[in-house]
Order: sequence, then structure tokens, then C-alpha cells
Amino acid sequence: MASFLISLAVLIIGYFTYGKIVDRIFDSQSERETPAISMEDGVDYIAMDWKKAFLIQFLNIAGLGPIFGAIAGALWGPSAFLWIVFGTIFAGGVHDYLSGMLSIRSGGASISEIIGENLGGTIRQIMRVFSIVLLVLVGTVFMTGPAMLLANLTPGFMGVNIWLVIILAYYFIATFLPVDQIIGKLYPIFGGALLIMALGVGGGLIFGDYNIPNIALNNLHPGELPIWPLLFVTIACGAISGFHSTQSPIMARCTSSEKEGRKIFYGAMVAEGIVALIWAAAAMTFFQGTGGLNEALASLGGPAGVVHEITGTMMGAVGGVLAMLGVIAAPITSGDTAFRSVRLTLSDIFGLEQKSVKNRLLLAIPIFIVGGALSQINFDALWRYFAWSNQTVAMVVLWAGAMWLAKRGKNHWIASIPAFFMTAVSVTYILYAPEGFQLAYNFSVIAGIVVAITTMGIYIRKINSTHFEEEIMLSEQEQAI
Repeated sequence: MASFLISLAVLIIGYFTYGKIVDRIFDSQSERETPAISMEDGVDYIAMDWKKAFLIQFLNIAGLGPIFGAIAGALWGPSAFLWIVFGTIFAGGVHDYLSGMLSIRSGGASISEIIGENLGGTIRQIMRVFSIVLLVLVGTVFMTGPAMLLANLTPGFMGVNIWLVIILAYYFIATFLPVDQIIGKLYPIFGGALLIMALGVGGGLIFGDYNIPNIALNNLHPGELPIWPLLFVTIACGAISGFHSTQSPIMARCTSSEKEGRKIFYGAMVAEGIVALIWAAAAMTFFQGTGGLNEALASLGGPAGVVHEITGTMMGAVGGVLAMLGVIAAPITSGDTAFRSVRLTLSDIFGLEQKSVKNRLLLAIPIFIVGGALSQINFDALWRYFAWSNQTVAMVVLWAGAMWLAKRGKNHWIASIPAFFMTAVSVTYILYAPEGFQLAYNFSVIAGIVVAITTMGIYIRKINSTHFEEEIMLSEQEQAI
């Protein structure tokens, strides 16, 4: 119990301390006009109250990630607490803050454009394709999963394809309409529901007859899978996730003041870390250890069944309703914002303003034709690559953020150190994992570290070069202007 409570306290303290340090280094400025004000278009650029923006950002980046990922990560035991806490404070929070704030500074630009501005045109083109594929994949899978669950709960004539059509129609409406209509009105409610569900489970753990295990560094995974790098990829949304950077520009276009950025972006990541911490603790405690959790995942039909069992026991009928809301509504709400991000990314690529209904239709219709077609494919094999690609995007975004900071003579280490860490994670994982190259574990670990060191070396040489010093001077002149 002590480890859980201390971890929870450290997360909260981290927001008020390290979050402020990151904000101070970035130098957010209340007098600088944000795109929500200077580029207001009544569709995507609409100023919102920071509390509403925070809840929308939280729901957009969360969905089921900090629940399902934390449950799977709990199989390694309470060592998962360390990754959730320190990953959130020093990696995920920095990643989300920088992706949101850099988008604000770049006129609400999509993450691929931000990466291109800081790492060059070649990586911009790669990340354009990479991010679009990733977002379409997320949107499609977050459509098919809920459709299958709903088909099981409704009469036989309401099959999977019927629900796919209904969800796809909702996706289209939510993606096409101005952000302050469906998203601005409903998502704060759904975001609040996710927080209430997590706090209810957390309260049940603390005040109920449960013995939350304390942190131990030994590997408790029933299948004896290695902690490095698998834990750091399994728990993504609860510690650091590249998907978040694709969502941050949505709220970057709705942030009224740069001074609200820490609350919206860093704050939403800390809230997600708290949710992940609670669910990791609940999963390994409720079923009396990782062995019991492993059996529960098999017998209850995966994480969704585990969520239903825990909430139903701890929170009764209310818990059952909230669990259903989370398992079905949360992925849908993440899926539609994924498709919205695709539209915004394509609008940046082709330079199409989105105030025009015609331009929105021009981009939205092909997106949903592709999404509808892909929903008929079995994604089991492809989806396994999502975990790796998710953390790879986070790695690239951190390097881009580090470069932006270095160009302006700011403390880039807040981004370059976690970027180094995530480089080692991503490379080791793809070399070792079954869906990767399936190389020997020791070789994969060494290769991952070597690649991370080499990347850091290239980065250091770049920021120490004469040409880079000229870029710093130009950036300082731009800031002065």
C-alpha cells in the first residue's frame, strides 16, 4: 500500500514541480497571441476554457490506453509503478507539453510539420506518411472493437457491420463538425466519467480490504518475459505515447493562452498517469498477484472483462455502467479524434483551409472510405506493430522538441535524455519482439543501446556545429521580433 500512495503523491508533486520547470524552460508567454485567437475560424480554431480543453485533451489521449495497457503491464508486478511515475513526469509529460506548445507556436501545425521544422524535410515526409497510417489504423481499430462489443449486447439483426456503419457515421459527423459542437460538448463529460471510474477504483483499493503490493524490482511476469524493453512498450499511454502528439494539435488550436499549456498538456498526461497507476495496482491486487491476473485475463476474455469484474465488485451497478461507458465509448471518442487528426494533417500538407465545407468534405470523404474498407480486414497482426510504432513516434517527437529547445539556447536535456531512453526502448523492442526481427535478447539490448548512443552523438555534434549556432541566432532574432 505504501508504494502505491507514495507513487500517487510523487505524480501530483511532479506536476507542480517538474511541470513548472518544463514550462519555465519553454518560456510560455501570456502576452503572445495563440492560434485560437489569431486564426479563429469557427471550425478547428476556437478558443476554449482551459478546464474544458483539459478534459477533452485527457479523453483524446487516454481512451482505454491507460486502463488496458496498465492491466497488461501489471503482469510484471509493482515495478510497473516506477515506469508509470517516472515515465509520466520526465518523459510523457515533457512529450505532451512540447508537442502541444510547439503546435501553438507553429500556428496549430500537425505533429509531422513540427518534426519537419526541427529535424528536416526528409523526416517530415516520412513522419507525414507514418502519422497518417498510424492515425487511420487507430481510428479503424477503435471502430471495430466497440462494434464487436455492441453486437454482443444487442439483438442478432444488429450485427458488427450494422454497428460499424453507425459508428462510422458518428465518426464522420464528429470529424466534420466544428470542434466546439460534439467534441466540445460531450467529451468533457466522457473525460470526467473516466476520471470518476478511476478514482472510484482507487478509493476502493485504499479503503477496502486490499493489500496492494509494494515496489519490488524482481520480475514477476508469469511468462517470464523480460522487463526491458517489453514493459516500457506495453504501458505506453500511462507513461509516454506518441499517439498523444497527434492529438495535442487539436487542443493547441483551442488554447486561449500559452500559460494554460501546462494545465492542458502536461496536466492531462499526469492525470492519465494517475489513471494508469490506479488500474495497474487494481489489476495486480484484485486477483491476488500476477499469476491470478494472468488467469483472469484468459478466463474473462481479456482486459475488458477484467475492467468489468473490478468495477462491478468495487463500485456495484454504477461501476458496471461506467465500465461499459469506458470499454465502448472511450475507444470511439479516441477513434474519431484520430480521424480528425488525419484531416488536419492532410490540410497542413495540401494547404487547404478548413473553414470551407467543401474543403472539409474533400478530405473527410476519402478518409472514411479508406477507414470503412480497412474495417473489413483482420487487424490482429498489424495491430501488434502499433505498440512499437507508437513509442517510435514518441522518440522522434522528443528529438524534435530537444532540437527546438537547443536552437533557442534553452535546456534541451529535458527532452534529449528521454529521447535517448526511448530510442533504446524502440530499437531493442523491434529487434527482439516476435513481430519484429526476433533476434537474440542480449544482442537486441546491446544494439538498442548502441543506436541510442550513436543518435545522441549525432545530435550533440549537430547542436555544436557552426551552422547550428547561426540557426540559434536566427531563432533568437525571430523571438525578439
